[in-house]
Amino acid sequence: MKNILKSVFISVFPLIAIYLFFTSISIFLKESFSMYQIGKTLSSLSIIVFFAGLFLKPQARTSANLNGYSLFIFTGFFVGLFGFIKYNISLYFDLTVFFLLIISWISYLKWYSVFENRLANSILKVGNKLPEFEFENSNKLQISSDSFIGNFSIFLFYRGNWCPLCMAQIKEIVAQYKEIEKRGIHMILISPQPHAFSEALARKNKIPFQFLTDKNNTVAKKLGLFHKAGTPAGFQILGYDTDTVMPTVIITDKNQKIIYIDETDNYRVRPEPETFFNIIDNLN
Repeated sequence: MKNILKSVFISVFPLIAIYLFFTSISIFLKESFSMYQIGKTLSSLSIIVFFAGLFLKPQARTSANLNGYSLFIFTGFFVGLFGFIKYNISLYFDLTVFFLLIISWISYLKWYSVFENRLANSILKVGNKLPEFEFENSNKLQISSDSFIGNFSIFLFYRGNWCPLCMAQIKEIVAQYKEIEKRGIHMILISPQPHAFSEALARKNKIPFQFLTDKNNTVAKKLGLFHKAGTPAGFQILGYDTDTVMPTVIITDKNQKIIYIDETDNYRVRPEPETFFNIIDNLN
């Protein structure tokens, strides 16, 4: 139930910001500027800029608390609240929605962004041998994880093409192709999304990485990476499944022994490619 609430929340939250922003602009055009409307505009616009920026200027990671954005959002809130009280403004419904916006921002940082109980994973531990499992390639042929024995391998589980941070992370790794090739590393990108999306991603990047599909999240469930109802509500219309995988990076040595794992507890906080190379170079 909690995951379903999260999937609805992330689809509705930006709409609240857009609503407040345009109501403020409408009032500015009809009436005069006021501290309340200025504060409301600052807060709502900051949230719009943040979410729009994830798609327009992709970034592979952010800070956990987004301090810069939070500063503008809370400053706008207190300026708006001061103006509301000082000038005895009677827009009580509007103020309620403004409060809801601020609570939603806090919820986004401390509730939506966080994966709970990830540290409880007993299967994926450094030093353990990676269990054998199978994925599907673009031809729907079964590919065993053991087929990558003999070289260092990086298994990157990503949520889907709909996730801007996942796409930025993959773009970042693609940019390091020469470093990956030089070390003879198998780069395996895994998602539960339909084949068509993974094929489109492979064509876009034109790099000989393994773009594989974890059909029905079978492997994700075995490894404790399954994220039930993790896809934002409404994305199903585009062809994505409701369930997805939690972003995870697993690095194995030539014998499939796990030498590094990143099970981030915040979907916006992810390791940099240099971390992968340092781990492998230290053992090579």
